[in-house]
Amino acid sequence: MKKRRRRKARFHIPVKYVLLSLSTLCIMAMFASFLFDVSFTPLNTAAGYLFIPMQKGINRAGTWVSGLADNLTELKDVMKKNEELQNQVDELTTELNTYKMEQYDIQDMRELLALDEQYDYKKIGASIIGKDAGNWFDTFIIDKGSEDGIEVDMNVIAGSGLVGIVTNVGRNYANVRSIIDDRNSTSAMVLTTSDSCFVNGDLQMMSESQTIELTDLSDEDDEVAVGDQIVTSYTSSKYVPGVLIGYISELHTDPNNLTKSGTVSLAVDFEHIKNVLVILDKKQTAKDDR
Repeated sequence: MKKRRRRKARFHIPVKYVLLSLSTLCIMAMFASFLFDVSFTPLNTAAGYLFIPMQKGINRAGTWVSGLADNLTELKDVMKKNEELQNQVDELTTELNTYKMEQYDIQDMRELLALDEQYDYKKIGASIIGKDAGNWFDTFIIDKGSEDGIEVDMNVIAGSGLVGIVTNVGRNYANVRSIIDDRNSTSAMVLTTSDSCFVNGDLQMMSESQTIELTDLSDEDDEVAVGDQIVTSYTSSKYVPGVLIGYISELHTDPNNLTKSGTVSLAVDFEHIKNVLVILDKKQTAKDDR
């Protein structure tokens, strides 16, 4: 049998002694450096290579973090100022819209005042509170009724002339059918010659050319021309005489060579009506409208 070789015992120094020795060495080096002004150049050089890049990196990271914080602060300030500016814009927009509405109302009231002075009839003002679907005010509802003296067949005016006629009355409202409605036919005349004619509502024509139909014009002397004013006639059973309807925009002779037809450009903007005047004086006697 082979004899087992005895292992040599390894020399082992406890860790605590190593740590104590290194600490003592460091302390002695520090004292020597302070007392004898000893320069540890190799250590300084090593420390320079090791710690200076670390310090630069830390400084750069700190600078980046600081800049990021500043940017976030500036962004918050900008967002806050932007919100304040947006609120100011919203307020100014609201004020501007209110101002425009007030200007529109003032202009509307001026037109109604001028219209009131133009026709020597007793009248009452009213505002539109409802209308049928569509772009045109062919039928609509006003906020005055029987309590205010409104009756069926009273004439309604706005802008520069005739709008229509009251067709139904409630206690505090009334329905109005305008002269552009397909069911409406108004007995009219040419202001300059007093030649009679009819003006017929036509919503399709309004949509295509913003005019309505002129028919049965008696112009024996051939004096009527494009641009002449068309007003309500004295022979109408429902409309008071002399109220402006519009202006002749087109005119031609009918196949019978006895009458003329054409189109009328209206004095009222039937796409934008807000307030009206109701003429309280009703027409008493006349021939029937068609």
